[in-house]
Amino acid sequence: MTLTGAELLSHVQCLDTCQSEMVSLVQRLCNQNSGTYNLEGLQVVREMLAQEYAILEADVNVRDVEPQTSVDDSGQLVTRELGALLHLVKRPELRPRVLLCIHMDTVYAQEDAFQECGWDDPHRLNGPGVADAKGGLVVMLYALRALESSPLSGRLGWEVIINSDEEIGSIGSAKFLAERAGQADFGLLFEPSLPDGTMVSTRKGTGNFEFVFRGRSAHSGRDFEKGRNAVVACCKMMNEIWHLNEKSGATFNVGRISGGGALNIVPELAIGRVNVRVTSLEEQQEAERLLGRLVDHYNSTESPLEGIKVEQYGRFTSPPKMMTPEIVELQKRIETCGQWLGIDIGWRPTGGACDGNKFSAAGLPNIDTLGPQGGLIHSSAEYVLTDSLVPRAKLAALALMSLASG
Repeated sequence: MTLTGAELLSHVQCLDTCQSEMVSLVQRLCNQNSGTYNLEGLQVVREMLAQEYAILEADVNVRDVEPQTSVDDSGQLVTRELGALLHLVKRPELRPRVLLCIHMDTVYAQEDAFQECGWDDPHRLNGPGVADAKGGLVVMLYALRALESSPLSGRLGWEVIINSDEEIGSIGSAKFLAERAGQADFGLLFEPSLPDGTMVSTRKGTGNFEFVFRGRSAHSGRDFEKGRNAVVACCKMMNEIWHLNEKSGATFNVGRISGGGALNIVPELAIGRVNVRVTSLEEQQEAERLLGRLVDHYNSTESPLEGIKVEQYGRFTSPPKMMTPEIVELQKRIETCGQWLGIDIGWRPTGGACDGNKFSAAGLPNIDTLGPQGGLIHSSAEYVLTDSLVPRAKLAALALMSLASG
């Protein structure tokens, strides 16, 4: 059943009357805090979503994810439980099969002052996660509702993953994301588009690294020369990492340094935390090599600070998402759907990473900015353009229907 653009458009007109209820749902989701580490808040949002998505009559499962392992400020490895994800499956036996994904967690902690929605103007809603990505959760739901009410629903298999740890790199859900991506033909993700509607083409890869410096404490007056200053060693190596920006195409950001205590004690412990962004797998491998070489140097007999030991933790959690012929074809399909709606779709690269990076690493072609138009994300000024909710749901629904119709 191959349908024309006009025929497909007739099956998304049901969304024209849905704006007010879509806005209302975005507000209800955003007024419930679901910061990545607020497990109780995430559970509430997960239950809200399960209730809303029940209209799709899919198989629904709640799946636990792996805990997060990280280095605390005392230099010890600690584990932290993460929120479970929501997984929906419908017609898994059909091909093509589409994997839809977006996250329910936000960067706004339970203690953050930014907790409720408000209006900047009649068309611009401000609130925690309105664009990133609770608006995307609503757009995805209504796109699937339009698909399921159309005669094309029986020609497409789909599944949805709504995870709770994307804002920290999907550390706990990464394995499940890769597993499901390997079973699908196409991926659609609902991160926000840019304020003007431009969508993301390629994305940098990203990784977080912790460097633990261990020296020797001593009284700074009586036994100063017996001490080995971990803070100085940390600062020296962090400075060298910063200057790697001059030698590599990768971006090295020294994000945090901690250590030391009383000023009359030579500090024996310091920790440096670094984020690295890369545009290619070759850059990723080079960045790993450069960091490893620095660690080896500081641990060697040629170390610039004798008596200091360095431990490295962390890794690249999202490989770079690069352009492939399959992604180009998927972009053309989205552009065609946009033309049917009278929307010009533009594309641009970004330095940010999302779960689309992981889908690409698993070999799944995907478009990852099908969410609403919005901006100033990860700030108290975050907003969504509410007039974009229905058009973006229509765009995603048309993409699904066009895949179903061939």
